[in-house]
Amino acid sequence: MVCNGRVPTLDEPLKKVLGPPTAKVMAEHLGLHTVGDLLHHYPRRYAERGELTRLAELPLDEHVTVVARVAEARVLTFNAGRGKRLEVTLTDGSGRLQLVFFGRGVHKPQHDLLPGTRAMFAGKVSVFNRKLQLAHPAYELLAEESDAREAAGSWASSLLPIYPATAKLESWKIAKAVDAVLPSASEALDPLPDSLREGRGLLPLPEALVKIHRPQSKAEVEAARDRLKWDEAFVLQTALARRRHADAQLPAVPRRPASDGLLTAFDARLPFTLTEGQRKVSREIFDDLATDHPMHRLLQGEVGSGKTMVALRAMLAVVDAGGQAVMLAPTEVLAQQHHRSITEMMGDLASGGTLGAAEHATGVVLLTGSMGAAARRKVLLDLVTGEAGIVIGTHALIEDVVKFHDLGLVVVDEQHRFGVEQRDALRSKGARPPHLLVMTATPIPRTVAMTVFGDLETSVLDQLPAGRSPIATHVVPAQDKPHFLARAWERVREEAAAGHQAYVVCPRIGDEEETAGAKGRRKGAKAGADAARGAKGAASRAKAAEDAEGTGPGTGFGADEDAGAEAAGDKRPPLAVLDVARGLAEGPLAGLRIGILHGRMVPDGPDGKDAVMRRFAAAELDVLVATTVIEVGVNVPNATAMVIMDADRFGVSQLHQLRGRVGRGSAPGLCLLVTDMPEASPARARLGAVAATLDGFELSRVDLEQRREGDVLGQAQSGVRSSLRMLAVIEDEQIIAEAREEATAVVAADPALEAHPALRTALNALLDEERESYLEKG
Repeated sequence: MVCNGRVPTLDEPLKKVLGPPTAKVMAEHLGLHTVGDLLHHYPRRYAERGELTRLAELPLDEHVTVVARVAEARVLTFNAGRGKRLEVTLTDGSGRLQLVFFGRGVHKPQHDLLPGTRAMFAGKVSVFNRKLQLAHPAYELLAEESDAREAAGSWASSLLPIYPATAKLESWKIAKAVDAVLPSASEALDPLPDSLREGRGLLPLPEALVKIHRPQSKAEVEAARDRLKWDEAFVLQTALARRRHADAQLPAVPRRPASDGLLTAFDARLPFTLTEGQRKVSREIFDDLATDHPMHRLLQGEVGSGKTMVALRAMLAVVDAGGQAVMLAPTEVLAQQHHRSITEMMGDLASGGTLGAAEHATGVVLLTGSMGAAARRKVLLDLVTGEAGIVIGTHALIEDVVKFHDLGLVVVDEQHRFGVEQRDALRSKGARPPHLLVMTATPIPRTVAMTVFGDLETSVLDQLPAGRSPIATHVVPAQDKPHFLARAWERVREEAAAGHQAYVVCPRIGDEEETAGAKGRRKGAKAGADAARGAKGAASRAKAAEDAEGTGPGTGFGADEDAGAEAAGDKRPPLAVLDVARGLAEGPLAGLRIGILHGRMVPDGPDGKDAVMRRFAAAELDVLVATTVIEVGVNVPNATAMVIMDADRFGVSQLHQLRGRVGRGSAPGLCLLVTDMPEASPARARLGAVAATLDGFELSRVDLEQRREGDVLGQAQSGVRSSLRMLAVIEDEQIIAEAREEATAVVAADPALEAHPALRTALNALLDEERESYLEKG
């Protein structure tokens, strides 16, 4: 198709080519606005004309496109013959799928979908009477082999492209739209330097675009994919290489620790020996701090590997050199925990500015949004005069009123919870750009570090400190085996009787936070109490799940932005802290000292978050029922057991992070993952993976492999739509690593990319304003 006899340009709006109605759906539901956008909307997979889709593997509650053959069709009547229902059964040898059409929707499919007919069907997979079904699916009849030459357009190929589609726009309609813009592929500028493309035997970009959409063979698909993966990897790595190159040009104050100052005094008091890993990473950081351009380093490692100790030594080195250091934490609970543990580790070295302070001591202060006015004024004064060398805080640190005497280092704990603007605001508080150290909570694979954090150098701690105990993890199938849940509560009592403590983690707080309506709240509360009670509650819990949302147990919903759980499905509300705590106190844990902790509690006061955490740390509570506020940084060596309710509603990395709160002392740890999910579900497989290994690097791979397309960069890149459509960050490790090398070499030789205009154009398309600011602010 052409516009007024011409081929549309790549930046031409789709409404000019496809018409406003189709363009509107593409923009709203698929994020596609221009001809170029549509050309880069690649098929998810290809169906062969001789092959049938495996119906047995269809995911529940997802919009799918299948190619299948009609096995049987029958019309049923109801309401004394006044109503009609058409039931069509599809089969492929691996399973069966039922289609159902009602009322006026019966007439056309009754004539089209005769036994033996092959077609493409699109709709949302649901379950009715224990059978998979599509209700009122859209469909497109397919020509048989003998008619293939006559079949029009995209169906003439032996490979049928199946596009990522929506309920509003089926795959075959997207295919027809692609046909309309495919001539424009010839206009595509090739961002890969000729030497790179030819050296690696890659297709030219226009040819790759035609072959990815309309391949004649599987070999053409593979050749096109290889080329398009290189595009994505190389353009993104070029953007990151330019960022690293620009950072290297910025001025910074070198921060070299005094040979006999605060850091030396601190090290001399340590009651343990640093691990070899901690010493190696510290050397990398100290080398960066000594340079005259800002450090941009990612510190990642296993849960409990001692990242905080490494970060503290870096902060002490900067204070030694006359600067100030900031640690930015995502929650008040974590900020208070860091402040408490750092002042405990430093002892009187943290008493700077007080009478009788130790030699080399500095002030260590806490700044959070809920502090009283007088305390806040004192902290602000200590920061601007330089009296405080170290400050730990939350988002309150980035407010305009906060001024520093000489900010030298910013440590960001839990990178993924901070927006770009917040990190940038803090970094801009230095007279010259301060050094930056970013800590991740859980390990991430090397290529993810290269992609998501590609503008940072990476240090990895993969060794646990001596004295950490093993943690046993078990899945507790509360629905299938209610007696397992009863036994879980017995184990908590046994740990308490032995003088230890336990956490119980729930996805939700409870009470007035729930907006789904009073009935849903009551059902959720009842389910929570029943779950707490164990065996007797199983039947009631299942009934509550059905009553609350009209279905039995479905798939889980992520508890926060990091949760990798499946789409929610129709399910009872997640179990809540307040309901479960009440049920435990009245039921299986009656007589134990139970506390609650969640983000809505006030920080201070006798019942505040800090007071509860102090009581738990002092062993004045046996059990702490909490939300994920305890996910990071909380260190209570006497806590040996953790029960995670509705564990399927959390992501793999989050579960691993939570589990790291136990086994921090000499006694072995126990983590129990409670779920209502059936054994064959993906959620159970994910929980099984967590139970099977304590290796966070392995789990981070599992987590990423199970996430949906576009997830990996989506959150990290300031929430913008991921640029990765073809590249799989885990599978394509080698391409990413090689693209990083190639991009670094190109940028080193030509930082402004003056000799690579097509690459500059591709970068501009990748780096819309929002994404560019993400890389700028890093």
